[in-house]
Amino acid sequence: MTTTSIAAPSVGTAAKSGRANLIAGLSQAVIGVYAVFAFGLGARTQHSAKAAVGMALNPNAPGALHMQQFPAAPVAIALGALCTVCGLVRAFVTVSTVGRRWLTSGYVLAFVLAFLVWASAGTSGRGGISLPFAIQNTLIAAVPLILGALCGVICERSGVVNVAIEGQFLFGAFAGAMAATMANSVWVGLIAGCFGGALLGALLAVLANRYHIEQVVLGVVLNVFALGLTSFLYTQVLAPNQSSYNNPPIFQAIRIPGLASIPVIGEALFDNNIILYATFVIVVIVEIALFRTRWGLRTRAVGEHPRAADTVGIKVLGTRYRNVILAGLLSGLGGVWLSIGQVGAFTTNMSSGKGFIALAALIVGRWSPVGALGAALLFGFFGGLGQTLSSLQTGVPSQFLSMAPYLVTVFVVASLGGLVRPPAAENQPFVKG
Repeated sequence: MTTTSIAAPSVGTAAKSGRANLIAGLSQAVIGVYAVFAFGLGARTQHSAKAAVGMALNPNAPGALHMQQFPAAPVAIALGALCTVCGLVRAFVTVSTVGRRWLTSGYVLAFVLAFLVWASAGTSGRGGISLPFAIQNTLIAAVPLILGALCGVICERSGVVNVAIEGQFLFGAFAGAMAATMANSVWVGLIAGCFGGALLGALLAVLANRYHIEQVVLGVVLNVFALGLTSFLYTQVLAPNQSSYNNPPIFQAIRIPGLASIPVIGEALFDNNIILYATFVIVVIVEIALFRTRWGLRTRAVGEHPRAADTVGIKVLGTRYRNVILAGLLSGLGGVWLSIGQVGAFTTNMSSGKGFIALAALIVGRWSPVGALGAALLFGFFGGLGQTLSSLQTGVPSQFLSMAPYLVTVFVVASLGGLVRPPAAENQPFVKG
């Protein structure tokens, strides 16, 4: 009797997983067939049209690499067929969890490349798709997502769900723009923006750990609070006094000699402002700290089994308070990037859902800093897609391109979300007793 009661749920779970893989795989295969006909056999790729890929930000600069061209139709057809094969393998072949992740990654990559080949077909006269420009747009869109995902990693590894990343972006952007304008200093704005994100993080920590408010609901409420407060202050303070409170300087690009001269990727990667460089350094620091230091071991222990951590002398609540506030600094820095890292002003709701995409990057990246980085770069690519394709006259509505990062987020999370396991104690209040 005992054996039957244990085995039955396992069989049911396996059957449910098999049905989910069948549906997901067939859906991917159908979209792959669509890619073959739309991208490979469509009018844009016919008549021997060639895909054009630019290799330099300034193709007229001395020593710049020439544009590369290749037949568009056969390449797009092959990539679409690869999408179909990946979907069919997932639907009908039993593979491991790691195998399903690789299949999904290969599927997404093949579909994206097929679309880009189609978009660049016959555009040599307009410069084609500029590869360095695409890399640059990806990085610009990905920086806040990376910082927000790192914030989520630290919080959720500590056992606190942080849905308030969106609100922390807004607080950081508002405080950064206003302080930088008043002090005429980007560094003052950076400190104020990080403090703004940490302030909302402290509020999250107190309400979640002391008053045990349901953390997902709490995060949504804090997002609404941040949106309402920053919109009110913008309307009442910043907008009427634009020159005094909302005209900040912005961080200037710092060119790294030697590295910036690397063909194709040099200017895109190594001629940016300091926040972008700091973002990738922070990823390395958090990865090492989380998995190679005593702080990281204690953080993960608190997020997986707080009762056991408490019995060996780890201060569970103290760890959660410190980590949530520390994580808020990172989200605040993401907000600083939005206002004085790029735009040079604060506008209402300028985060535009990026906090939720950062949460998706956290999940797809399996609560790992490096994994979150990869997912954020993927979502960042689609976030910058409109700029990348702006000169190619593809006929794709601009509204659809604006929707692309959100659609891809839903698709990737639906494909991979069921294959990951969050920290065991997240969203579980700890009561010492």
